[in-house]
Parts: sequence; C-alpha cells; structure tokens
Amino acid sequence: MQTSAYGSWPSPIDAALAAAHDGHPEWLGFVGDEVWWTEPRPTEGGRRTLVRRHADGTEESVLPAPWNVRSRVIEYGGHPWAGAVQAGEPLVVFVHFADQRLYRFEPGGEPRPLTPVSPVGGGLRWAEPQLRPDLGEVWCVLEEFTGDGPTDVRRVLAAVPLDGSAAQDRDAVRELTDDRHRFVTGPRVSPDGTRAAWLAWDHPRMPWDGTELVVAEVHEGTLREPRTVAGGPEESIAQADWSPDGQLLYASDRTGWWNLYRDGEQLCPREEEFGGALWKLGHRWFAPLDSGLIAVVHGTGSTALGILDPETGELVDAAGPWTEFAPTLAVHGERVVAVGASPRTAHEVVELDTLPHARTTSRGGAPIGRARVIGAEHDDPVDPVYYPEPLIRVFTGPDGRDIHAHVYPPHHPGHRAPGDELPPYVVWAHGGPTGHAPLVLDLSIAYFTSRGIGVAEVNYGGSTGYGREYRNRLREQWGVVDVEDCAAVALALADEGTADRDRLAVRGGSAGGWTAAASLTTTDVYACGTIVYPILDLAGWGTGETHDFESQYLESLVGPLAEVPGRYAERSPVEHADRVTVPFLLLQGLDDVICPPAQCERFLTRIADRRVPHAYLAFEGEGHGFRRADTMIRALEAELSLYAQVFGLNPPGVPTLELSK
Repeated sequence: MQTSAYGSWPSPIDAALAAAHDGHPEWLGFVGDEVWWTEPRPTEGGRRTLVRRHADGTEESVLPAPWNVRSRVIEYGGHPWAGAVQAGEPLVVFVHFADQRLYRFEPGGEPRPLTPVSPVGGGLRWAEPQLRPDLGEVWCVLEEFTGDGPTDVRRVLAAVPLDGSAAQDRDAVRELTDDRHRFVTGPRVSPDGTRAAWLAWDHPRMPWDGTELVVAEVHEGTLREPRTVAGGPEESIAQADWSPDGQLLYASDRTGWWNLYRDGEQLCPREEEFGGALWKLGHRWFAPLDSGLIAVVHGTGSTALGILDPETGELVDAAGPWTEFAPTLAVHGERVVAVGASPRTAHEVVELDTLPHARTTSRGGAPIGRARVIGAEHDDPVDPVYYPEPLIRVFTGPDGRDIHAHVYPPHHPGHRAPGDELPPYVVWAHGGPTGHAPLVLDLSIAYFTSRGIGVAEVNYGGSTGYGREYRNRLREQWGVVDVEDCAAVALALADEGTADRDRLAVRGGSAGGWTAAASLTTTDVYACGTIVYPILDLAGWGTGETHDFESQYLESLVGPLAEVPGRYAERSPVEHADRVTVPFLLLQGLDDVICPPAQCERFLTRIADRRVPHAYLAFEGEGHGFRRADTMIRALEAELSLYAQVFGLNPPGVPTLELSK
C-alpha cells in the first residue's frame, strides 16, 4: 500500500472507459418468445440500436449504423419500438431519431418508412407504438408541430397503416382522439379489445403533479366516449394497464405515495413508490401476468423487482444483487424481464421466471421464481476492487428536514492518503429536478473516487422515491431547497471530518446545472463548480427558450411569472453573475433545445469582466445529455483538470484545461 496525496492516485478507469460504459439498456419488449431492447452505442456517434436476444441466448444488434432507435416526443422521448411475430417471422416498427419517421422492419430486409416527413416546425414525432395486426395498423402517440415555435404543437393518439400508404401522405394517418389534452400517453387496450386506457394532462401541470386516467370504448377500430375515471390536478397517475380479466390497474399517489389500484381499490398499501416521474412516455413500473399476479418495480429510494398477489396483497421480491430497477418492464405469459443494476454491476437485462398460475404463498421472503441475467450482462472492464463503496446516508438540513444522499468515499486498492489529509469532495446534483440519483455502478463516479476524490450524490428535497410530500418541498422553492440541501450535505461531510472544508466542489447537469450555478452565486461553500447544459435564466427559459413539455414547469418550481417576476430575477444565476468568485467549468451541447446555448452565452457575457477563472466547452452535434464518446471523454478530463488546478492535485495523464479570465 503506497501513501500518496488525494487526487494523485493512478487509476485504470480513464475517461474513455467511463464513456464507453455510459448509458444502459432500455425499452424492453417481447417479440414472440424473444426479448428485444434498445442499447446505447457511445462510440458510434451516440446512437441507440435495437438488440435481439435469440432463443439460444445470443444477442444481435439488428440495425446497423446509422439507424438510431430513439423518439423525440416531448424531447425526452418515449418507447420507440414495438414488435410481433407474423407468419413465423419478426415484424418490428421503430422511430428513427434523424427524421423521426416511423419505420417497418423485418430482419433480412431494409427498414421502410410508414410515416411522412413534415415540413412544419419539428415535424411529426411518434412514441409508444403498439401493433394492431388485426387492423393492419400501429397505434401511437403523435406529436405534430403546427408552427415553428417550440410550443406550436398538438398531441393525439393516432393509427398508422402498416402497408406504408401514409409514408408520403399525412391524411392517411387516422387520428383516434382529438387534441383536447396537451399531453397523452399511448393507449393500453383491454384483453378483450373493447376498451382502451391512457393518461392525459395539461399545462401548467407536470405529470407528477396531476394526470387524468381516461378510458374509452373501442369500436371498429375507433375510440369512443372517452371519460376520466381517476386522477386530477393534485393526483398523479403514473401508469395504467389491464388485468387479464379486464380490470383497470393503475399507480396513483392519492395517499402521498404511488401505490397500485385495481378498479379503484388499493392493492398493497405501503409508504413506498410503485410509480415515478413520467419523464418519458412508456415508462412501466408494473406489468400484469397471465396468472393475475403483477410484476412491480417498487421501493423507497432504491427499487426492487417483485411479484404482487393482488388478492392477498402479498409482495415477494426477486433475489439477486440488484439494488435499482429501471422503469421498464415486459411480460410474456409468466415471464418477466426488467433492467437492474447495483453499486457493483451496471444495468443488465434480468429475467424472473415465476411459477405458472401460482400465488405468492411464501411467508419467509423467499423469491417466487429464479432471477438471472439474460442480456447486456455486466462484464467488469477493470478489477472491481477499484469500484467505490457507496454509503446510504440521511443528513439533517435546515429546519431539521431529512436529506437523502449516497456518499462515495475515495477508494483505491493500492493507495492511501497521508493520515493528516482530508479528501476533496464533489457534490453531485441530479437533473430533473423531479428526478433521483440511482444507487448503481457509475464509472464516471469511479473515475474520480479511484483517483482520490470523493463524490456525494444528493437526492435533495424535490427528488422522487420518497413520497409526494418530499417531492413537494421544491414547490416554488427551486434554487432554495435544492441549494440548501446540497450545501448541508457538503458542510456536514466537512464538519464530521470526512471531507476537506477548503476543497469542496459542486456539479450537475440540466436542472442539476441550475443547482450548481445557483450554489456558486448564493453560497460560499464551494471552491469551484462544474455546470453542465444548465438553466441559468428563469425568465428567458420560461418565456420561449425551452420546449413545450417544460415550458410551464416553473409555475410550480418558482411560481407564476406574472405574479412573482422579482423571484425569477432574484434566483437566476445570470442575474447574479457578479457574485461568482470561484473557478468554474461550463459544458454545453450546441443542439440542445431544452437548455439552449443562449443561456450559457448570456451568463458568460455578464461574467466577462469579472476575471474569474473559467472554461466554456461547447460541443457540436450534442443535445441535452451527452451521448458521444469523444464528448464525454473531453468533458470528464476537463472536469478533473478543473479540480486538480483548484484543489492542488496532481492526477497523472490528464490534459490540462485552460482556464481563461
């Protein structure tokens, strides 16, 4: 064991390795008996491919570059593909990111377009396709721009012919609903085909604030007499589906927690979440099995995969190492597939075999079936002794409120710091802000901890996973509660002797970038900060500088602009650039339509005469969330160089970031 200063430890986890393992499998589905999913390819321009798992267990990327299976509906996207077996062969429809057209694909052939390109605004976009072979159609959410502005848009449920007759003809797309609601999710059709259910909501609500559960009759391929059966302005329904016998299942937070209901009856009352924030259309936290059991992703903070017996309310979790399951589930008969991860393993495709037509009779907590990895299996790219060991912590914030966090101390199997040295720490603020930092292996975190820099991920007030009351802490308090909670964690780590008080940093992306920037303009806690594709100007962002989905998000996060304009100015980092006195790094994608580059440029203009050391890296071809390996490498190395210069560290082999004044 060698003794050397924090931040100088050599590590096999370089930026290229972290970038190559960024992202995870998503959007699971069955095509006949086979499991398919989407998977990122950072080294191929950041595209997402469609992966097929054959019956013999082999995996195949069925769509070569440049095909990119990803929807832009509400900009964050949604479930981008669907498949079925016809005449013994797979038939798949998918959304291609470049033109947002819906394509038909049969393995062995070339994808053929099913929808036209629109010359207006952002064009036609599609999500949550569901094959209806009996009608010769695929039913989807259609997002259609009516003008060039980001909010010139309408959304309806629509039917697209599978024969390609709408490929050049918008009029051949059949609309199933009107556009009375601003937002809709894809319809779930009952097992007998007579009813369909979907979610809807309107500005200024976000889906975690309040949604409506709509049910309509299905008659000769049309949706008739839609009616709201649950939900409302203060009740968020996160997902809906049907039991095998035609009862309506949904996840509602009417009690303060997203719990499951069947035709209005609560099935498993718990202070846990069986749902989450609907940032992407098609997220699934539960899926009914043919036996009547229900597969569920649930938990407080972290999540587990379980099987719920709706008759008894008994819930049995799958055994295994996974501490976090993504909101993507698929079922086929009694087979359940999910995406799970842990602090020692990246996200993997996991299958849970349940016992056919059995009930959860175990009383000792034994799993109902065998869980195993069947796809995207984690393979340690380095010796796992270099991975950090997270500590699940609850800190005390202002007014005695709880603050949930994951603390990752510096860790190296062959190096330790001198006994009198405290480590530098970086506080990570997640995006959203109605989001959550998952408890999973992240090589971007290991990139820092294996070099001797600690990381603390803060699930500040407003985060999901801890009930509606915890989420509501951020109502009209964005830029206050999130900043206070992150600072409280940072200072607590310093006060207890875990972190060096003089070597604290803050970083975050998107809403986390806002929190990082606001922290630098309102506190003196941090010696530097990394601000990634941020929101910096509330008034600009709330009056046309972002996309439709979040265009009125600030109504709940800050308050109505017309009523509290002073609050928008008071909290915006761009209005207080003169308060920034410590070095910072600003990272931005030039194609970002959610947090546009104009916000960064405005901030930099106002700080130009301040002579504060900083760097601005803007990346062509990147949007909201970096997806290309070369971008992620540059960003990680620049961030480490910032900390090295500010904290007096000497990490080997890291290019020096030039800081301008």
